[in-house]
Amino acid sequence: MQHDVNTLGSAPVRASSQARWRALIHSPLALPLAGLVVVSLLMGLASDNFFTVSNWLNVLRQVSIVGILAVGMTFVILTGGIDLSVGAAMALAGTLSAGLIVNSGLPAPVALLAGIALAVGIGLLNGALVAWGRMPAIIVTLATMGVARGVGLIYSGGYPISGLPGWISWFGVGRIGMIPVPVILMLVVYALAWVLLQRTPFGRHVYAIGGNEMAARLSGVKTTRIKLAVYAISGFTSGLAAIILTGRLMSGQPNAGVGFELDAIAAVVLGGTAIAGGRGLVVGTLIGAVLLGILNNGLNLMGINPYLQDIIRGVIILLAIYIAREWR
Repeated sequence: MQHDVNTLGSAPVRASSQARWRALIHSPLALPLAGLVVVSLLMGLASDNFFTVSNWLNVLRQVSIVGILAVGMTFVILTGGIDLSVGAAMALAGTLSAGLIVNSGLPAPVALLAGIALAVGIGLLNGALVAWGRMPAIIVTLATMGVARGVGLIYSGGYPISGLPGWISWFGVGRIGMIPVPVILMLVVYALAWVLLQRTPFGRHVYAIGGNEMAARLSGVKTTRIKLAVYAISGFTSGLAAIILTGRLMSGQPNAGVGFELDAIAAVVLGGTAIAGGRGLVVGTLIGAVLLGILNNGLNLMGINPYLQDIIRGVIILLAIYIAREWR
């Protein structure tokens, strides 16, 4: 009889364990983590230098700019939108900051803040046109991408603006202990984004809009304000990324950031966020960004032709999206 009791008592435990495993397997983080592990192992087998602390810190430093851009992109995509202007906004913000310092004599901290404010303004413009103007996000941000890129080239005359104070390089190449400053800034941004999305009503409203905007509106969510806010957040992350890039290059580069918007979108999608919105985690975006960085780093360590690298990355992204769709 005691044996029967133990058997019956263990059934709920097994059922609970199985439920936890099913929840883990179907979590938005399951596939990104699996991909990260598999790609890391493959790259480690291909290169003896891959699993070293210095190489991993280098990978994180390299992905920091795209990783920060991807945070803002996550907010936008969760609402069912897209922001193609992040790379151009970053370039314009960095160029303006450098120009205000070098050509206008503005104090560097004020100039850097002005660059961030400009990027936020571009985000607000995008949000206003999408939320209030009811224009397609892809068209709006494609247009503002072109405008921002053109304004940056006109402002700088098409040339980099150099001659910045030496301390600005700290944002791009500095270290605290052995950890690169850009990596620390990236992790802080992700931590703040996680709190905002997972622990505040604002975050719940972001997910609600992406899941069903009409239902969210009928339930009292201020959808236009939320959309305006998420595009402003995307602008802010572009401005912060601009400071890091300016510090790394020690100049304002009007041609910088070309293609960064596509890398940011790829990081979000590889991280498990549904491109249609309403589903995903910002932690997944971090995993997606690191996955892209590992892939780039490993292909470089193996000496793969740069043109072939583009093909490999494209195929892997397509495969990841297909697998994610079938998995769900």
